[in-house]
Formats: sequence, structure tokens, C-alpha cells
Amino acid sequence: MTIARLHTAYREIRRATEALCGGLSAEDCALQSMPDASPVKWHLAHTSWFFETFVLEPGLRGYRPFHPHFKVLYNSYYVGVGERHPRPERGLLSRPSLADVHAYRAHVDAHVARWADAARADDATLRVFELGLHHEQQHQELIVTDLKHLLSRNPLRPAYVPAQPDAPPEPAQVEWIAFPAGVREIGHAGEGFCFDNEQPRHRVYLDAFRLASRLVTNREYLAFVEDDGYRRPELWLSDGWDACVAQRWTTPLYWEDADGRRQIFAASGMQELALDQPVCHVSFYEADAYARWAGARLPMEAEWETAAADVPQAGNFAESRRFQPVPTSRGAGLQQMFGDVWEWTASAYLGYPGYRPAAGAVGEYNGKFMVNQFVLRGGSCATPQSHIRASYRNFFPPAARWQFSGIRLARENRS
Repeated sequence: MTIARLHTAYREIRRATEALCGGLSAEDCALQSMPDASPVKWHLAHTSWFFETFVLEPGLRGYRPFHPHFKVLYNSYYVGVGERHPRPERGLLSRPSLADVHAYRAHVDAHVARWADAARADDATLRVFELGLHHEQQHQELIVTDLKHLLSRNPLRPAYVPAQPDAPPEPAQVEWIAFPAGVREIGHAGEGFCFDNEQPRHRVYLDAFRLASRLVTNREYLAFVEDDGYRRPELWLSDGWDACVAQRWTTPLYWEDADGRRQIFAASGMQELALDQPVCHVSFYEADAYARWAGARLPMEAEWETAAADVPQAGNFAESRRFQPVPTSRGAGLQQMFGDVWEWTASAYLGYPGYRPAAGAVGEYNGKFMVNQFVLRGGSCATPQSHIRASYRNFFPPAARWQFSGIRLARENRS
């Protein structure tokens, strides 16, 4: 991709980030509801820090950083770059102000324009710049998920976006789509962008399997809850049961009981639990326990990618700005594999055979997290559409619940 096209994409992505923050107060942008989440203000600054650190400082002659302290305050986990402000204390950064952060973004934008006009970047620099674009899209999604968690902790239960009534749901019966045994290829193919953890493309052997045609719904998950699913240790992995007990899980995150009625906190505030929406905000442990209760299992990521390879990435993107899953629809074949909820797989997050992280600090982007995490696939209603592809490997610790994560079941296909 040329510098001109990358710079056009840069401007569009930066505007999209700002649009996510429209209507938020300075207080909304400053608070941190838990160590895993970050304030909106921090996301706005960190995404600018990435371009300043990895593009402008090494690539624009005479560039002077906006503020010397920002190098530490907005470094996330790049040990090779230097010191970092503790992640759990990002919400204590009342200064710099939100206005200062917006000034920082404007400063970086202006100098990126100068860098783009210079037109002297080599291929390696362009790849880092493109990585920065997708990095910002990841933080767009994190802005939504982190802000939703923050607002859920407010007793006023404020809405982030207006409520939009769903069309009458048309529940689809689950079909079990069969895939024969054989050798398949997975991993990114083609010339487009991918993260380093999506390569190299390689062969895997898969036994015959079946994949559920649609995601598990709230109605189906509610049956697990009402069957004492959260009080039956035989359904849970040992570590998952310990997490369930220690954190007192009884339902997915954001579910509540109000005078005997099931409600859920959504991006549009409190609402009745929509039974035909995909269940969302469940951990790997909950997904695995539900699958066992349902007489099924979670798919391996190679199975998921094999199934998704021929599914159009149209999905429900037209409705995704509501930042909640949409009701399941009637139809045949695989449904909703992209852009609804991230789908837990049974695969540990590891490097593919022959994987090598990039040299230097930017190589810390993915590789060093390949431990104690599980892979999710497919993107969610908070994922930018242009950021989703069949080979994309998201990853989170198995107890994480604040992401838009849900369940698709798999089974063996034994004759």
C-alpha cells in the first residue's frame, strides 16, 4: 500500500476513534473501572503514542515529541521502549487533561501529514505504519468494551448509545454442519494486512467434525443457568470452578434480576434480556462448561477457520454500531460468523509452526502473550468491519468476560 493510501486510511481511522468519544464527558473519559480496562483518555493518547514512537521519532527528521513524560505515561507493554506507568493506575492520571490529550492527537496528526508528504519511507516503515492503523482499530473496540464496563458500575446505568428496537426475532433451529476429515491450510493468505500471529500459513489435519450453524442464544444459556449450571462443579474445569466460586459468578456478566425479570446492561442502558440474541460476555470457562452441559464442545481454531473460509463476511455489520449482538435469524448453513460476538475456541494461544516475532520493540506486539490465553475468532459488534478476517486470532485469559465474547458449539462427526 502506498503512503498516500495509508495516510487516507489514517485520517479515516483517527476520525472514527474521535467519533466513538462524541458525547462523552471529561469524567467519562478519565475513569478506570478495573485493572483490565483503561480510561478512554488513555486509549486516545496511547494510539497517538504508537505513531509518535514507532513512526515519527525514527522516521521524521527533526521531530520533537509532544511531551517527554508521555513516553512513559502512554507506553502500554513495550519493555524495549522504556519505563511504563502501571496499568492498574491509568485511572489516576487526572493530568494530563482530556484537552491536553486531544492536543497531543492533533500534534501527532499534523506531523504524520508531514511524514506522509516526505515520501521517503521504506517498506519496513510502511508496514509499521499500517500496523499502527490496525492497532488503533483494536483500541476503538477496547474503548467500547472498557466504557461499557465503566458505565455498568454507575448506579444510574447511563446509556452510551440510544436504544434501537430489534426487529421481531425469527429463531433458527440449530443445524449441525458436517466437515469431512482431511488436511487443511490455515493462516493468512494473500497480500492484505495481517498480524504476525496469523502466519505462517500451514497445514493441519482435522478429524471429521460438525459445527453449529449459529451461536448459542440467551434463551439456551438461561436453561443452563436454571439447571444449576453455576453450582455443578462436574461441568467445570478445575481452574474455572475456582474462578466461578471466587468471583461468585451466577450468570454472564451484565445479567441482572429485577423483581423476577431478567435484565441486561447493554450499551443503550438497562433493558429486558432479549432471549434470541447471542449470549455474550461469557468467559472461556463458562463457554466450556456450557458446551459440556449441552453434550458438545468448543471448536478448535483450525476447525473454526476451516468452516469460516467460505462464509461471506457480510454478517450484521449494518447493525453493529449498536454495540450489541443481533437476534438470530432464520436460514440455512453457517450464520453470524463475523461481526457479532467473538467466539471462544478450545485452542490455546500459541505461535503457528515456524512463527517468528518481528525484530525490535514492535515484536512485543503479539508473541510475548503466547501463554495462559485462549483464541477467539470472528470479531464482534464492536469490531470495525475492515478489521475482521477469517484468519484473525484474538486472545484473552480464560476468565475474561468484559469483551463481547460468546459461544458456537462443535461436535465430533462419527459415523
